[in-house]
Amino acid sequence: MSHKQHPIGSGFAPASTADDVLAGIDLTGRNVVVTGGHAGIGLEVTRALTKAGASVVVGARNPDGAAEALRGLFRVEVDKLDLIDPSSIDAFAARWLDTGKSLHILVNNAAASGGPERDARGYETQFATNHLGHFQLTLALLPALRAARGARVVNVSSGAHRFGRIRWEDPNFTTDFDSLAAYAQSKTANVLFAVELDRRYAADGIRGYAVHPGVVAGTKLNSAAGDEALRRMGLIDEAGLPIIDPIIGKKTPAQGASTIVFASASPLLDTVSGVYLMDNDIAPLNDEPRSLNDQSIPADAASHSIDPHSAKRLWDMSKRLLRRT
Repeated sequence: MSHKQHPIGSGFAPASTADDVLAGIDLTGRNVVVTGGHAGIGLEVTRALTKAGASVVVGARNPDGAAEALRGLFRVEVDKLDLIDPSSIDAFAARWLDTGKSLHILVNNAAASGGPERDARGYETQFATNHLGHFQLTLALLPALRAARGARVVNVSSGAHRFGRIRWEDPNFTTDFDSLAAYAQSKTANVLFAVELDRRYAADGIRGYAVHPGVVAGTKLNSAAGDEALRRMGLIDEAGLPIIDPIIGKKTPAQGASTIVFASASPLLDTVSGVYLMDNDIAPLNDEPRSLNDQSIPADAASHSIDPHSAKRLWDMSKRLLRRT
């Protein structure tokens, strides 16, 4: 299988921050949506993009709480968005389209990890939030993305995609539920979605990217694991302080946000898309089995996550699942 997963030598490093990546880039006049852009890595993404001049709308289930978290940032608005509620997604998109504004950057950042096994539709919650909700949102916003005449859709994935494939016959884990396998499936879906989105809409000026941001101990997603689990993973020390080692993927929020904003705005990606990124560059393709431990966080691209046939199959399956709601 031919592929585009070849690092380009961006000049940035695992320790580079979002501000480093955006230095010298003027995003004045660019409209951005960041789902979950009020907490963890998402908050840092919002901060960095607005600092570079962009206007950002943050989609959040609790707009009041999100607005409080974003207090002090300029050119930021908050709008209600619940990614496991199809009507909420449609309403968010309709409000955007009603403004007549084009959309230059869509960062599909919000994510669920663990939690309830099913949403109100009976869909596995992580797959429903991390993939299906963002799939529905992106398709609903296509008119605004086309109007930008040069838009980027950035799906925040994870190196966890290496440990899970799509369960084609049972994506909702109606039998043999495994929370970690379900999370890995959702992260694989994020990459496949970016690949197929790019294939379908690059000619319209809409480019797709998937990103591994690194592991940030202080995010809500990782903190939900509990201190004991975080210590076992080598993410916090005995005092509960984050252990930072960007070379192996343990990052600060500013470092974690860097690859997301790199995908969102770097001119170095103007001629390549439909790829999975890590450490502010295109990730290499590497199917060599690697274990996950406190000194190794495998995050290279796995071939099953960029397979074009699987990408199309996931697109078709996702549309069928949404039609059932």
